[in-house]
Amino acid sequence: MKISELSYHDNSEEIFSLISDEPWCIFLDSGYPRIDTGRYDVITGRPSITLETYNKKTYITSDGNKVISEENPFDLVRENLGKKEENLSGLPFAGGALGYFGYDLSRRVENFSGNSKKNIDMPDMAIGIYDWSLIVDHHMKKTWLASFNRFHSTSLIWNDLQKIFSEIKNIKKNNFKIKSKIKSNISKKEYEKAFNSIKEYIRNGDCYQVNFAQHFSAEFEGDTWALYKKLRTHNPAPFSAYMNLPSGNILSSSPERFLKLVGNQVETKPIKGTKHRSIFAYEDKELAASLLNSEKDRAENLMIVDLLRNDISKSCESGTVNVPKLFALETFSTVHHLVSTISGRLDKNKDAIDLIEGCFPGGSITGAPKLRSMEIIDELEPDRRSIYCGSIAYIGFDGNIDSNICIRTLIYCNNKIHFFVGGGIVWDSTVESEYKECFDKASAMFKVLEEKSV
Repeated sequence: MKISELSYHDNSEEIFSLISDEPWCIFLDSGYPRIDTGRYDVITGRPSITLETYNKKTYITSDGNKVISEENPFDLVRENLGKKEENLSGLPFAGGALGYFGYDLSRRVENFSGNSKKNIDMPDMAIGIYDWSLIVDHHMKKTWLASFNRFHSTSLIWNDLQKIFSEIKNIKKNNFKIKSKIKSNISKKEYEKAFNSIKEYIRNGDCYQVNFAQHFSAEFEGDTWALYKKLRTHNPAPFSAYMNLPSGNILSSSPERFLKLVGNQVETKPIKGTKHRSIFAYEDKELAASLLNSEKDRAENLMIVDLLRNDISKSCESGTVNVPKLFALETFSTVHHLVSTISGRLDKNKDAIDLIEGCFPGGSITGAPKLRSMEIIDELEPDRRSIYCGSIAYIGFDGNIDSNICIRTLIYCNNKIHFFVGGGIVWDSTVESEYKECFDKASAMFKVLEEKSV
């Protein structure tokens, strides 16, 4: 491995601004300092290999050469990662696969087809193989440039990278504006119709819970990086990310971890249960307590815990899957969430790709049982979800994983900004409360987009 220590700078967005215009640059954002538990920020770019999947075809680009494959996209990521290497640095990501697995990739995993239409022209999967990263450790107040040094090109640009990231300077502030009203793809009446259909499916025993989402969009002009900086100020979250891709940009302020793997230790932290926050401390405390004590939300959370226990058990040693935290309260800028933690030990005959593929997409954003819920989602939601409810993830050359669930995520493509908001519908859900919960979750997005950019 190759590691160089650089001067620590406490504002990672200023560091990333130095390369934010480069295609395939990525910022994994811990939310620090607004999230005081945030520790590691990861910045990278200039991947040696890229993989972009559209339907059944994956386009693999390396050294200017492009090949097309119809193999399983997860297998292609494994193939291009190459052999696993030990990471002696202790740093979270010094190189490997990084990008997103879109929700629509689940059609390959679960082998189903439906009627919803694709209207966001982004890949179902966009992954780069990166040989270097800049890691900012806000707890230790340290910054490192690190690499497994797998590709000759990394050695050629190493000195340039050190120079780029050592010269923090004032970056010109660009603006953005929303050029049309933010619209949902369904009316409230259509939402009620879908809600009633889901209740009927539950009554008939098809499912216990379905996560149903609305798709919002508006015409957009300007700088998406400026928009992301505003988003991370208004809605800081521990699993945030910004991705600048040739096909569009991803701006995620996700509060939810999908999968983490360090060594052979597996962890997933599903969110199920949401309450809006109040500006009044006493009322806010009451809202948090009502969420913690809500039988409906606890039952909904438990369904997903059981689903995810089953999912990770496919790749974990028998008898090692457990639930160290059940129904824990986590508080963010606009909402309270109910979060559980499931852990296990990876089977010695499985790897990081097996784990992700076996759990994909995350059960907290489908429903239970998973496949039937996904079929119902595809029947009732008019638009495909694109990146929403997929995962932004890294799989290091060392085999370690960290990943989010792509909720609270903006997608920029073809001069439009998109976001989706959903919620889990169960038998005792009411249409008014579920509809309101959607807008509670979306409040930060509306605020960021509709306030005048400065």
